Order: sequence, then C-alpha cells, then structure tokens
Amino acid sequence: MGGILIQQRKIVTIWFLSLFSILIAQNPIRVNGERLNAHMDELSIYGKNDFGGISRVAYSLADLSGRKYVIQLMKKAGLEVNIDPGGNIIATLKGGNNSLPPIAIGSHIDSVPEGGNYDGNVGSISAIEVAQTILEKGVSLNRSLIIIIFQNEEGGLFGSKVMTTGLTPKDLELISSSGLSIRDGINKIGGNVDNIQSAKLSKGDWAAYVELHIEQGGILDDENIDIGIVQGIVGIKQWDVTVTGFSNHAGTTPMDKRKDALYAAAQYVQVVHEIGKNTPGRQVATVGKIQSYPGAPNVVPGLVKTSLEIRDLDGKKINSIFQKIKTASAKIARQTQTTFKFEPTISIVPQPADRRISRYINIAVDELKLSNKYLPSGAGHDAQEMTQICPIGMIFIPSKKGISHSPTEYSSPEDITNGANVLLNTVLIIDKQL
Repeated sequence: MGGILIQQRKIVTIWFLSLFSILIAQNPIRVNGERLNAHMDELSIYGKNDFGGISRVAYSLADLSGRKYVIQLMKKAGLEVNIDPGGNIIATLKGGNNSLPPIAIGSHIDSVPEGGNYDGNVGSISAIEVAQTILEKGVSLNRSLIIIIFQNEEGGLFGSKVMTTGLTPKDLELISSSGLSIRDGINKIGGNVDNIQSAKLSKGDWAAYVELHIEQGGILDDENIDIGIVQGIVGIKQWDVTVTGFSNHAGTTPMDKRKDALYAAAQYVQVVHEIGKNTPGRQVATVGKIQSYPGAPNVVPGLVKTSLEIRDLDGKKINSIFQKIKTASAKIARQTQTTFKFEPTISIVPQPADRRISRYINIAVDELKLSNKYLPSGAGHDAQEMTQICPIGMIFIPSKKGISHSPTEYSSPEDITNGANVLLNTVLIIDKQL
C-alpha cells in the first residue's frame, strides 16, 4: 500500500512540474498599469476628506457616487453589469462554455470613517482592469469571469453574507455607519430586500473566488517582498470580560485591604500581552477597551468592564491561548481578592485558502518574476464568506509601514500593478486547470 502511495505522489509531482514548466515558458500578459492607477486616483475623489484619505462608508452619498463610478468603468470596459437584490455590483465577461461555473474576482469600495484609498479599492479596480485587459488582448476564456464589488464589507461583510448564509431580520435592522439600517441602505443602493433570498448562491455555483488586497500589515513592506500568498484568513474570538472587586473610600481603605478591580484588570492586560507575545506563532491577543466603575478619583474601583480578542489561523491555538489567559486571570483574582468573568461574544472560524488556488497564484508570481511569501491574513475579508460556496485564494501587496484603515494608508503604483498582473495570470491559469 505504501509503495502505491509513493508512486501516486511521484505521478502528481511529475504532473505538477510539467504543468509548471509549460506555464512559465509562456510570456505572461500584463494589465495597463497607467490606466489602472489613474482609475485608482479617480475613485479616491469620492468621499475625499481633509486628512488625505476617504470617508466612504456604506450607503452614504460618497458610496453612491463611488458605486456609480465603478459601474461606468465596468460598462466602458465592455462588461454586462447588474446589481443583485443584496446591493452587490456584479459584472460579467462571458466565457466559451456557459455550463462551467464561473471564476469570480473583486473586493469592496466602502471604507471605514476617515479611512484610506487602498483597502478594498485595489482589489476592486484591479478586477475591472483584469477583465478589460482580457477583452483587449483577445484572450478566450473557457469559463465566464465575474467581477464583483461587495457592498458594506467594512460594516460586517454584509454583501458577501447575502450570497452565502444570508441576512437575518435582525441583521437588516442593524444601523450602519451612515445612520441607515442595513435594510434601508441596501434598498438605497439599488438592491431589493424583499427579494434578497434570490441573491444566495449554492456550493459549486462558482469555480473559485480570488481577491487582491493590501496586506494590512507590515511583513511584505518590512521584508521588501512583492507579493503575499495568503494561507488563510484567521479565526477571531472575542469575549466581554468583567472584573469584580469592591468599591470603597480611597482615603480610608488601606492598600492591603482593598479589592481593587482596576488593579486586577491592569495585571490582566499585561498577562494578555505577554501570553500573546511569548507563545510561539503568529497569533495576536488584544485588550481593546476598558472601563472602570464608579470612575471617581476618590473611590477604589469595584468593577471593570474590559475585553479580549484572540486571532490565529488555527482554531485550536486560539482556544489554547484563551485557556492560558483564563488560568493566569484566576491567579490574579486570588491575589487581588477579585473575580473574573469571561462571556463569549464573537466566534469566527478560521478559513484556509484552497491549496490549488494558492499554487496557481504561486505559478503566476513566478511567471512574472516577482518575490513572494506565504502568510496568513490577520484581518477579515469577503473571501472568508465565499469559502462556503467555492475554493478561494487571496493575493496581498505591500502596504507602506503596514498602515491600514488610516488616511496615511499607501501602496505604490508599482505594487498595485504587480498585484493586478498576478490576479490576471492567476485567472488565466485557473481557467485552464480547474
């Protein structure tokens, strides 16, 4: 049995090396980088703020203007465009065989308040450029190519959820950053909430989804690497943490008699940082909020409400880190005569990228003679939702100093063009091989 497995592995290896040799022998086609970056600059006008970035939150007037602009680009590129009932903008480049599931590429153009010009925009504008280049170069695709601009990614992946798990009545009543409910926002941008269920896709409806994005971290920039090939999108778990002590007069309560909840919480913050830092791996652990009660300078704090977030590509690792933090917190509680309570609030399962798609991205990178590194995504993306219906892959380009969700967010025109070229050639490889 072992001999058969070894032989099978040899056959697969030979097949892959043969495929690799054929592909790298070809001259990869390239996008129009000048046009691509001009479109990036033009999109940055919509929602431009005084800080040098954009405030184009979903369902705002700036969002409506930006959406109108990308629809114009799609039509100018020769694509068929429509808006699905969930408010997602979908353009199609027809392939030769309509019976084959299409390949999808894209991202989002909504921003956080006072955000930057690259998060989401790079993947969205590059996807349009890829389709336009394919048309201009006369390349024939076997499969149709879908270019999708997901709505309200920053608010909670609402556009991609429409197409996978769907939105609940409770989701639709949530208030977005623009002040509108999700329901009213979707209808405002051209969706149709009454028919929203028809936007859902089934497993296998798409052959693959590939998303180009800025890294939102400093690894590629620090190491001067052209392209990141994403191993997967990390899982996220969050907890509300309550530390309970006893409020008392700060002037009359001796130091050794206090049950100071804030003192215990301060030690907890340090423990979270140290465990997150000193455990081998790429996990992160964060305390992002803290509030002390009653909040008076002359009262020993009797209650602290704080938080915990842990992210990693391995769900078991997240649980292990949590148990270490919980054990350390119990020790702090004994020493300070306080109690700790952890209440889970958010649990997002890690989503690995498809190995075949990652391999095709790697081949495209080598064709283009660019440097690359495999790395996880520490941020959430629409791609993580699309794992429920198809294989996914993600391509990262460097973000200067790892800055994101900020007006100073920046990726160079060269890096943007490199990323678009990798996306283009990945699509062509997927079209031939899946």
